[in-house]
Amino acid sequence: MEPSNWLDALFLILQTLVVLFLLLHDRIPLGRLNNLAAIRSVDGLPRRIFVTLLPVIPTAFGLVWSARRFGQPHPMGLEILLWITYGTLLVGILRAWWIPYLVTPDAQRAERYQTMFSGTHAFLPRRNGIVPDTLHSVFHLTTLATMLVMVVREHRY
Repeated sequence: MEPSNWLDALFLILQTLVVLFLLLHDRIPLGRLNNLAAIRSVDGLPRRIFVTLLPVIPTAFGLVWSARRFGQPHPMGLEILLWITYGTLLVGILRAWWIPYLVTPDAQRAERYQTMFSGTHAFLPRRNGIVPDTLHSVFHLTTLATMLVMVVREHRY
């Protein structure tokens, strides 16, 4: 593989990890990384389907389109899709996890998260009633890394 294709390969790997997380993290048991019974006790099936499909459709579409363009510059439509998709995903992550954790307490969210993620592994301390669990933290870092690779790719082509 040519050196320039390593970046494209990394980009596809990161996108794949994001899509797999979105599809599977609330559906398959992962030991202490998730608590499926607690999630199901808080969110019914229609909501779980909706909150899965909403981000999965554009991320999966972007992954497939990116794979088809491996080693080539992306067309403007794909770049726009990727920036909107991952930008929206990052804003959602900040709003759902990091702003309530670091800045503005949200008692309702804290109560909900304490139920949904009870017993899951976390390495950060509890703040404002919230502790980002390990699985979500890895997902958040993967999303951020995907966006950083997008920036580097944009400057390469």
